[in-house]
Amino acid sequence: MAIWQAVLLGFLEGLTEFLPVSSTGHILLAGHFLDFESPGKTFEVLIQLGAILAIVAVYFRQLLAMVCALPSDQRVRQFAVAILIAFLPAALLGALLHGFIKDVLFETPVLICWMLILGGIILLAIDRMSLAVRYDDVMDIPPERALGIGLFQCLALIPGVSRSGSTIVGGLLLGADKRTAAEFSFFLAMPTMAGAFAFDLYKNWERLHLDDALPIGIGFVVAFLTAVAVVKLALDFISRHGFGLFAWWRIVVGVLGLAALAAFG
Repeated sequence: MAIWQAVLLGFLEGLTEFLPVSSTGHILLAGHFLDFESPGKTFEVLIQLGAILAIVAVYFRQLLAMVCALPSDQRVRQFAVAILIAFLPAALLGALLHGFIKDVLFETPVLICWMLILGGIILLAIDRMSLAVRYDDVMDIPPERALGIGLFQCLALIPGVSRSGSTIVGGLLLGADKRTAAEFSFFLAMPTMAGAFAFDLYKNWERLHLDDALPIGIGFVVAFLTAVAVVKLALDFISRHGFGLFAWWRIVVGVLGLAALAAFG
């Protein structure tokens, strides 16, 4: 693997992981057109750790305060339960369908492109709706609403849908404002991505080789640095401007992908 490919894919991972544009879709399409293939998608899996650590780093003080308050603060305990409940549906379904997702869905770039386009259209529609807001603080989302958001996250098992996109849309439809829906998606990303990373690493451990260490390390660092910048900027941008930019981003990438597939295969 060329170093520039590692840099590009690491940048794409960090840039897109926490935005509603589908990091998996972007990485898989880029790998397809660059003719890059890692056994068992080990490269793509391992650089996700950079994005996971990025969001932990940005929220470290808040996470530490929550952990310290967990034994005595009912509100913090309810939030922790809500995140756990939201995490479970996609975790269980992803484990059951892991082989089909990796061997079939991940190898279907046409599907990815159409999911990018469809998701963009849905984001445009949601962004223009006047939805009733019941929750403007991520700590106030109750467990039953969190379960609904978790069920929406299951849609992201289809590459191109977007984990953050599906959870944000679910949060909006279930009463959160834009900033709160995005922030809940960030918190939910931590156990979801960490679980997916650990499961994929377990499944593909024997496919790792020492020769892969340098490109994986470069991709990891680039993904971490890019994701830190994105997480710090995303909430304010979404609060002020909504999701229109991301919706059109998805549509353009999906259309260009379909055109490239038609031209080059």
